[in-house]
Amino acid sequence: MKLFERVLKRLVTRGQLTVYYSGGGSFTVGQPDPAFPTLALRFHDKRVPLDIIKDPRLGMAEAWIDGRIGMEGGGIMEFISMIRANNPWEQGKSIDAKSFISRSFKTARQKFWRLNHKGRSKANVAHHYDLSGALYALFLDRDRQYSCAYFPDADNEAGISLEQSQEDKKAHIAAKLHLKPGMKVLDIGCGWGGMALYLHRTCGVDVTGITLSEEQLKVARQRAQDAGVADHVRFELIDYRDMQGPFDRIVSVGMFEHVGTAHFRTFFNKCRELLTPEGVMLIHTIGRVGGPGITDAFTQKYIFPGGYIPALSEMIQGSEDTRLMVTDVEVLRIHYGLTIREWYKRTMAHKADIVALYDERFFRLWTFYLAGAATVFEHGGMVNYQVQYVRDRRTLPITRDYMQEAEAALRGR
Repeated sequence: MKLFERVLKRLVTRGQLTVYYSGGGSFTVGQPDPAFPTLALRFHDKRVPLDIIKDPRLGMAEAWIDGRIGMEGGGIMEFISMIRANNPWEQGKSIDAKSFISRSFKTARQKFWRLNHKGRSKANVAHHYDLSGALYALFLDRDRQYSCAYFPDADNEAGISLEQSQEDKKAHIAAKLHLKPGMKVLDIGCGWGGMALYLHRTCGVDVTGITLSEEQLKVARQRAQDAGVADHVRFELIDYRDMQGPFDRIVSVGMFEHVGTAHFRTFFNKCRELLTPEGVMLIHTIGRVGGPGITDAFTQKYIFPGGYIPALSEMIQGSEDTRLMVTDVEVLRIHYGLTIREWYKRTMAHKADIVALYDERFFRLWTFYLAGAATVFEHGGMVNYQVQYVRDRRTLPITRDYMQEAEAALRGR
């Protein structure tokens, strides 16, 4: 108990949090702060403090998911926000366990999961993306963009909707591809087809989207059929390593996190092989700002098995010596936090529907995932990177003006 209380006292100084033990007794940490609600946790069994001490994220997550923790004064988003805001990355703070044993175990586990060979890749994707399409329809935008949207300011004072911010994201990416009608585009990790359909509709290009999710493939193909563009936008269930080119452009949004560091060089070599000599590639990925790391146990076990968020240094090192040239790098710092907050609001509004689809336990798991994801972009060490590559340094204009002009034209349509 005392160790648990010392850890929580370190984690919370702003905002007030009270913990009530299952066997009686309580303690309070922090001070009231107008920026935070006053919260209380009620532990329903005696194992909870020890589970959290052993692995703060997984221990807290599983106790919450199993209903062994009750919360008063707010929900899981408010609680994780309080913890994260008290320990911002910029100040060198962390919510992770600091013991040598804990770090060593996590490092060993990460080396195993980073392998992410072909046989495991499809199973890993299915674990998350083959969940019921009805679930994603409840919290995503109409186009089912399951990736970072694009907002005009850090607090979204303009009140841009999730739907509009996702349209703006697609325009932002399309502008960087420097597209011309009739080009052939490969969309690696095409999701439910929104990006591919957008690029064809707005830029007149032919797109091949590839995925390892059978559920996403069905939806994407049906969307192309319904739009009457199946002869220009096609979708395939295939690993990128098995694709044949050439393509004028490659775009990949939210897929690079599933490649695995051991395969970065393979990925970039294959992309260069698939591109024409004047080809351009744009990768949009979640990234670490503090150098290489490890995937936390909760995410690895419940959300994205086999997934790994790369540091920019790892990404660039992976593409070095492949004769692909980095021509533009942009860091989106706050955008994903805003995006996931919107997903969380919609998830909470559809609680009854989600519980009916799965159960109460899944709803708790999903809200924990979204709360942790939103706050790691607001206070932790995650951002989004957009990295542009070419095979020939003369392929693109030498200033970024063309991006701004193309984006303005796309957003005006």
